[in-house]
Amino acid sequence: MQQMLEEVEQRFAELDRMLGDPEIIRDQKRLHKIAKEYADLRKIVDFYRKLKRLEAEIEENRHLLSEKDEEIKKLAREEISYLTQERERVEGEIKNSLIPKDPNDEKNILIEIRAGTGGDEAGLFASDMFRMYAKFAEMNGWKVDILSRNFTGVGGFKEIIALIEGDKVYSKLKFESGVHRVQRIPETESQGRIHTSAVTVAVLPEAEEIEVEIDPDDLRIDVFRSSGPGGQSVNTTDSAVRISHIPTGLVVTCQDEKSQHKNKAKAMKVLRAKLLDKFERDQQREISEKRRGLVGSGDRSERIRTYNFPQGRVTDHRISLTLYRLGEILEGHIQELISSLNAHYQAEALRGQQAERQPSS
Repeated sequence: MQQMLEEVEQRFAELDRMLGDPEIIRDQKRLHKIAKEYADLRKIVDFYRKLKRLEAEIEENRHLLSEKDEEIKKLAREEISYLTQERERVEGEIKNSLIPKDPNDEKNILIEIRAGTGGDEAGLFASDMFRMYAKFAEMNGWKVDILSRNFTGVGGFKEIIALIEGDKVYSKLKFESGVHRVQRIPETESQGRIHTSAVTVAVLPEAEEIEVEIDPDDLRIDVFRSSGPGGQSVNTTDSAVRISHIPTGLVVTCQDEKSQHKNKAKAMKVLRAKLLDKFERDQQREISEKRRGLVGSGDRSERIRTYNFPQGRVTDHRISLTLYRLGEILEGHIQELISSLNAHYQAEALRGQQAERQPSS
């Protein structure tokens, strides 16, 4: 760890010099990247410098143990005891700081909820899921802005996409991506049989323009008349917008606003986030299977959670956590789930780092 910390301190000093370079200052994209790395390393460097000061003070007090004055030796032993405890605390902080940080943790998110298997019941549960996340956002003082939604005929959602803005939203909700399964008796079920349906959730970090450059020549933009629940027209002008990204085949549609300009802006926000997500997933495929296993794949095709209404329970299958508070959870009280998931994946990442540092036999 000592060698790693020395390398981090050297890199920090190098970044400090680069931030004063006029050529880099003129390149806003590069400056943004360097400033972010500098901020990420500052906490580790501060802890490392504190650790070195503590070690120097411990060594100074050890020299005092050879003094003849018993009072001085007693004070030195007390100081060594205190400084050693403080050193252990700082070492723990350093280990936590060295866990690879997700560069998207500070970002807002786009959350995309889609009805899966289960027909109308899946659409209704997609609506319940969106309400759950909206309630959680409200508890945290976050802002929710619906970008796109596609209704079913019974009041649910075939799909809904929303932007959630606030403090470190992605860090809280990034492990919600995946298949959420619901087991309950539909209102239309006369014989009381339990049906199983599924909803897919995708949590995408909001992409800034500086991160994803889109060539206008790569876009095909179509406009059409908006439609509401049941397919009826809700506008007399061609305000709905469909944007196709030709190189990747990604298509996004937005029709919630009456203004074509606003719909286009929202659709571009969704497209930018989906492109960033695609680029990052392509990069992840190049990482070793070992590394992916250590940090968790977050694959949204995995079944991650079951909501069982007859038993009033919610089970997260990734961490084998079951809570018998289904009603509270659907009202947005999901902090215990989120905290448990974050603690689990942080521990996995730390174990992975320790394993990587072990010399191979």
